[in-house]
Amino acid sequence: QLKVLESGGGLVQPGGSLTLSCTASGSFFRVGAMGWYHQAPGKQRELVATITSGSSTNYADSVKGRFTISRDNAKDTVYLQMNNLRPEDTAVYYCNVELCDGPACTDYWGKGTLVTVSS
Repeated sequence: QLKVLESGGGLVQPGGSLTLSCTASGSFFRVGAMGWYHQAPGKQRELVATITSGSSTNYADSVKGRFTISRDNAKDTVYLQMNNLRPEDTAVYYCNVELCDGPACTDYWGKGTLVTVSS
């Protein structure tokens, strides 16, 4: 059974840092693009950052210069290093992973991890 599991959320003060992790498990041929999205209360889910299988990255303007996405292909894991956190970063953070079996790829979502930025 294919699974995507996030970890690393929690409560942090403004200006603090957190690192989120997300690991894909199960039987698949390869991992394609990986990414992080967040959803604040009452708002739609939005892209935070993505990273391709070739490690090209893309960031939302609101997190550029503060967040860094990276991946460890040997571990099928994607990370999101979040620095200088702001109260407006408070949201549930979801991992999205493209899992491929031959030429066919399917997006999988984790259940989310809550990040709260508050003093």
